[in-house]
Amino acid sequence: MTVAALAGIAVVLVLAVIMGTVRPRRYTSVAEFYVAARAVRPLRNGAAIGAEFTGAAVCLGLAGLIATHGAPMLWYPVGAAAGFVVVLALVVAPLRRSGTFTLPDFAEWRLGSARLRRFTTCWVLGIGLLFLVAQFQAAGIVTRMLTGLPPWAGWAAVAGTAAGVALAGGMGSVTSVQASQFWVKLVAFLGVGLLLWCTWHCGQLPPAEGLSGGYGSGDQSLAGVLTVLLACALGTMGLPHVVVRVYAAPDGRGARRSIVAAQVLLGVFAVVPPLYGVLGNVHFPGAGGEEVVLLMPSRMLPGVVGNMLTGVLSAGAFAAFLATSCGVLGAVSGAVSACVARPGVRSFRASLAGVTVAALVLTATSGPVGSVALVLAAFSLSAATFCPLLVLGIWWRRLTPAGAVAGFAAGGGLTAVLVGLEWVGVKPFVPPAVGVPLAFAVMVMISLLTPGRIPAGVAAMMARMHLPEPAAGPLIDRSSREGDRSPS
Repeated sequence: MTVAALAGIAVVLVLAVIMGTVRPRRYTSVAEFYVAARAVRPLRNGAAIGAEFTGAAVCLGLAGLIATHGAPMLWYPVGAAAGFVVVLALVVAPLRRSGTFTLPDFAEWRLGSARLRRFTTCWVLGIGLLFLVAQFQAAGIVTRMLTGLPPWAGWAAVAGTAAGVALAGGMGSVTSVQASQFWVKLVAFLGVGLLLWCTWHCGQLPPAEGLSGGYGSGDQSLAGVLTVLLACALGTMGLPHVVVRVYAAPDGRGARRSIVAAQVLLGVFAVVPPLYGVLGNVHFPGAGGEEVVLLMPSRMLPGVVGNMLTGVLSAGAFAAFLATSCGVLGAVSGAVSACVARPGVRSFRASLAGVTVAALVLTATSGPVGSVALVLAAFSLSAATFCPLLVLGIWWRRLTPAGAVAGFAAGGGLTAVLVGLEWVGVKPFVPPAVGVPLAFAVMVMISLLTPGRIPAGVAAMMARMHLPEPAAGPLIDRSSREGDRSPS
């Protein structure tokens, strides 16, 4: 198993290095470096989005939860799918036309506050670090379990490769790696899963009686379902590494098609967690977390065949870690570097190095929380902060900087406290069900109390986001290429 796993991991790492660093695209401006020159076509962009979403939590952690708790855990992919519908309906085209590159860029452009930009950058950094720690922790677990090497070897491999790809060519290199890694993951996990499923049904393996209690034994309470649905559906809107994909499209129509392509590809990949969850419930009932998927081939097919399939799954797992880590590092570093005195490629690379080191330090010093818990916390914080900012900033002209800051502090702060309490076993309220309405209410209330702080030129901003570009007028430089007349 060790040789096959090491071979699979090595193949993925080498493929990522080749795709991301060999002849990276040359850009004529810093803006093009941040958003891949806005030349990413919908299918490729959709594959990159799919790669960002199918990280450690989906590929490994969710299958373990389904094996342990049953069908209620399927609300995770349902929530993510609902989130893309919300993004498509409310955010994609207006945000793309705003001409900003990151969420803090949008906050400063829409509300005219550099202080708000720095404030939102801190939240982007926090959400990004949660995602990175989830990937690094999972990489360490997989490395130790399959190869016997210490966990830090997995952290270093993923962090070093992801950072090298992002440093080499910015969002263009990241997109190339993510798009290729999505197909690697899909072939690896779906191919091996279908083979194991056929082996179960056609071979001499235990019958389905092992499923007793598997379906419905999880938390089916309204609170549990609300947590997952609200966090995933609303949190998708404000994830920094997903939003940047809107800007990488050539125009508003391309951005919407990218989201649709991502939905289709994620719909295909959504077969993977329940497939492994059911098999794990039958053949590996005592396991939990990430180990369910990776140890299944050797449990069902002992010998050379099982070891080879484990090597394929290890390749798929590291493709998942790398794809998500590349996207998060690129998006977060872009947001952080834009806050320095001289934003540019050099500051981007310095920020990326700092974010990588911070994520590694947190991974080394934090306990084993679990990839699903970390990712759900990131979704919850995104839902209670950036979701209200984007919805109100795009659709309500009376939003003020004071209202945005107050909403972030109230909704995000309460959600962070509730998530922390959940991690220590105390569950007084469902974090998104409380934090999201509070953030919306505080933003609206404080904005109404501070009408004098409505930014100047808000009418031009709203026109730019919502009108076909010729009708929006020449008040602000257009962000899309010529001929983009896609409706909002």
